[in-house]
Amino acid sequence: MADASATSSHMIRFMVNGNEVQIDASEPDVMLLDILRDRLGITSPKNGCQPQAQCGCCTVLIDDRPMLACTMKPTRLQGKHVLTLEGLDENERDLLAACFVSEGGLQCGFCTPGIALRAYGLCSKNPNPSHRDILKALEPHLCRCTGYKQIVQSIERYAPLRREQLTVKFPPVDVTGQIGSSLPRYQGTSVVLGEKPFVDDLRITGMKFGALRFSDHPRATVKQINVDRAVRSEGVHGVFTAADVPGDRIVGLISSDWPIFIKEGEETRYIGDVIAAVVADSQILARKAAALINIEYEVHLPVTSTTDAMQSDAPLIHPAHGSNVLSKSTLKRGSIQDGFDQCAHVLEDVYQTQHVEHLYLEPESCVAVPIEADSQTALHIYSQGQGVFDDRRQIASVLAIDEEQITVELVSNGGAFGGKEDLSIQAHTALLAWLTKYPVKLTLTRQESIRLHPKRHPIQMAYKIGCDAEGHLLAIQARFVGDTGAYASVGAKVLERAGGHCAGPYRVPNIDMEALAVYTNNPPCGAMRGFGVNQAAFALESLLDRLAEKVGIDGYDIRERNILEPGDTFASGQVMDKPFGLRQTLEAVKDQYKSNPNAGIACGIKNVGIGNGMPDIGRCALTVNSADSITIRVGFTEMGQGLFTICIQFAVEATGLSPDLFSVTTDTTLALDCGQTTASRATVLAGNAVLSAAQSLKNKLDQGTLLDQLAGQTFPGEWQYTETSPLGKHMDKPGGPKTHLTYGFATQVALLDDQGRLTKLIAAHDVGKVINPTQLKGQIYGALHMGIGYALTEELVIRDGFIQAERINDCGVLRAHQMPEMEAIFIEVEDPDCPRGARGVGEIGLVPTAPAIANALFAYDGKVRRTLPLKDSPAALAITNMKP
Repeated sequence: MADASATSSHMIRFMVNGNEVQIDASEPDVMLLDILRDRLGITSPKNGCQPQAQCGCCTVLIDDRPMLACTMKPTRLQGKHVLTLEGLDENERDLLAACFVSEGGLQCGFCTPGIALRAYGLCSKNPNPSHRDILKALEPHLCRCTGYKQIVQSIERYAPLRREQLTVKFPPVDVTGQIGSSLPRYQGTSVVLGEKPFVDDLRITGMKFGALRFSDHPRATVKQINVDRAVRSEGVHGVFTAADVPGDRIVGLISSDWPIFIKEGEETRYIGDVIAAVVADSQILARKAAALINIEYEVHLPVTSTTDAMQSDAPLIHPAHGSNVLSKSTLKRGSIQDGFDQCAHVLEDVYQTQHVEHLYLEPESCVAVPIEADSQTALHIYSQGQGVFDDRRQIASVLAIDEEQITVELVSNGGAFGGKEDLSIQAHTALLAWLTKYPVKLTLTRQESIRLHPKRHPIQMAYKIGCDAEGHLLAIQARFVGDTGAYASVGAKVLERAGGHCAGPYRVPNIDMEALAVYTNNPPCGAMRGFGVNQAAFALESLLDRLAEKVGIDGYDIRERNILEPGDTFASGQVMDKPFGLRQTLEAVKDQYKSNPNAGIACGIKNVGIGNGMPDIGRCALTVNSADSITIRVGFTEMGQGLFTICIQFAVEATGLSPDLFSVTTDTTLALDCGQTTASRATVLAGNAVLSAAQSLKNKLDQGTLLDQLAGQTFPGEWQYTETSPLGKHMDKPGGPKTHLTYGFATQVALLDDQGRLTKLIAAHDVGKVINPTQLKGQIYGALHMGIGYALTEELVIRDGFIQAERINDCGVLRAHQMPEMEAIFIEVEDPDCPRGARGVGEIGLVPTAPAIANALFAYDGKVRRTLPLKDSPAALAITNMKP
């Protein structure tokens, strides 16, 4: 509001949600978004990319026109009227929320408030928008979760209801919460309206702000760090480096090789290495001070290819490791030579995939609050990570304190897709708060986010594949080399997973596989939706269509002759001894594939659960607060996939109680450690744990105990699967090794028109059991969106260790008007180990997508395309040039 010290020439007056605002517009770096969020406490406009103005999350209405607040200078606001979702009347807010929630037009929800306000603005000026009008209106907006289809449907539902001035009582859908019903998304209304806070929305009394100083070079020795100018900068409370870390400076999920600060005398390993951190009175002041830190380097030539990294004279990225090869995974079954000797047709080729940016809409943010209790300092961490217990463990290690002194609480996670598994800024934030004794918030800019976190692995895949004269697969030899970048992250497991799925969902008696994860000075690569399996699928499924051509059959027939059936053996040696519906998914798309000359087909299989010798554990606790309130605590992260909603549905299923009684949260207050929210396992593990805990509560209720008599009691639930074997081990075990608890299965078909444009994707999936149809469709549509981008447009270009993407638009993520028609078909073959039979579907949704598109292009023009993305293809060119 008005600053008494400001001169009148700098004062700007305008209206915000009907209230007059007077601000000092003399600060050149302050935009409307900063004023709304930091000065007025209006947080429905989100900061996804300031100052790029390319994500749409900060949309507001200025004099009834949609505008992006992140680049709107206050000097342009004199006399204007600014409207945010907070300023709409309650009926309008209720209607917007009801339509988006009932149609499934939200997942993580970070982009949703901006889109909802855009919908209001569109329908205020155009009460009867066409489908094309809606797509054009959505052009400034990105959504990484939904695939846009349900967003468009939400607006198509909203427009006529608003036009007819109908009042909609939320929720206008089945609210029983039973398995198979579309229970509205947990806290969906508050998410749509921007009321549910993300980490960067949090405001703590006395809070200070952090900023990081990153390395200027991918490989250089840090000779000296000079912080003098930063220390003397306005509003600074401290500047910290490696020398200030009281405990372990190096962290990691599997291998501890990632320093939270590079120290003097140490070599940087990638452009995202952190050298120093600043605490100041504001975010702007902290970032200004960080920029003043001067670093003296001795610059070295970076190692940026796996080929160079594996040379005998290559500089070692991690000398202590002794090699630039982080890991080697192998798998051998049968006799590879005998297998190829029996083949009538053999193909050999090399395929290559690319770096991909996760581009979740919410940049990394963390808040750490020191708490003095019992003469001891504790910390409360507000995190968006995919594993709050791993966060706590690593933070405690950095600070050299007991884990019990730290509570980590999950705040709304604005998308992750694997990119928030590794500790990113949580340790830095905790350290800054610990050392200064202030609450500290540290939020990355979009450019910093892209710079810091791990990416999807580019993998080179050399395949040799053979079949008999009828097209029955007999042998596969595969060699994978993945660029895992500067740090281990989970790269060894990604390459292990790619290799373990080298034969896809097919019977192949003879297999010889080797997969290497290789260190370079490129950004680290780690978990991303698909986890190596979609890379392997691109190579294998592309070769399968070429092999079919040699045999004289089509893509459907060669797959029909080779797909796994119950009782068959998967590539890893695991006997598929439980029911599954892969054949049904194939048959579901047969007619659409066979009737279109420009159709491409691909099948997919994706593990559910980490497996490969590691335990999969689900834990939860149901705490009865009162007769009308029960809290479900789980150890997994809700990141838009709908986990919290289905946890309520499982609790309702077991107890028969109303879903309105249940709330869900994730924190470390109880011993519910179950690892990372990864490997499509949260539904299965949390679901089984919730069913267990809820059944214990139901038993009490069945004995005549009333809920209010149980107030204060907690009912724990746990489910474990510990029977798996490491990949390539126990191959002679009777019945074969069991590498994973279960799998997801799918067949997808891509259709092109006569100009090679992608017009439709059909995705048939065995989901085990449909728990929530609306959420399930959203997961598949969102996966298809990511898979199409992976196939055609998405690539994070890295040159000489430097990321070339300066803006969101450089990453190639598709917008609403670029999406083809999508059809989802659900097959339900229940898995007995899964909660009510439901398999995880988070990753399988994009495993077949890229090869289905590549095979459609092969059918269209006969060209073999070996490198992703397929940017020179007619499908990619059409999408790139498409207008709404």
